[in-house]
Amino acid sequence: MSRAPVLLVPLAFAACNDTTNPEEINVNEVITTVALAFTPSAGGAPLEFRWADPENDGSPVIDDIVLSDADDYDLAVSFLNELEDPPEDITEEVDAESDQHQVFFTGTAVESESTGANPGASITIAYADTDANGLPLGLATTVTTLGTGMGTLVVTLRHMPPENDTAVKVDGLAEQVATGGISSLPGDTDAGVTFDVEVQ
Repeated sequence: MSRAPVLLVPLAFAACNDTTNPEEINVNEVITTVALAFTPSAGGAPLEFRWADPENDGSPVIDDIVLSDADDYDLAVSFLNELEDPPEDITEEVDAESDQHQVFFTGTAVESESTGANPGASITIAYADTDANGLPLGLATTVTTLGTGMGTLVVTLRHMPPENDTAVKVDGLAEQVATGGISSLPGDTDAGVTFDVEVQ
């Protein structure tokens, strides 16, 4: 299987920047690894796939995602900084600041709220978790297989801190991505990676 473009943006974690107080700027944390764990809904061991650049030198190793059309899955997404020893789990900070973050799922293999209708999709992805305000987060999702096929899955973590003390993470952002793309969102992209996907 050919490799899809592997890196959409530098994996610099910008969640520490505070736009409500520009003078209070912390050093960005680095995300070197995006890990996906697909656990069959009917039970069984998770299938684990990683986009990993542990040296942060722009030469990632990317697992091809291979799923069974006979199964649906619960998907857990994790973000790590493997420059640290032991590796730092950035997922914990994303969860702690859930009202400022959202994970979006796009790509040629995917139908989701962030893509709208996609006749060529081999999987659908639906949010299974919410933030502190009841809005989608995306660290946990459900994956339904639609039939055999190949394509790409793009996982994007967006950081959207308040602007002028007003929340910018609001309802309907996934639908906004479907019509205007990731760049139409407020905030900044912390991580954006592409996996090849095959359902067989």
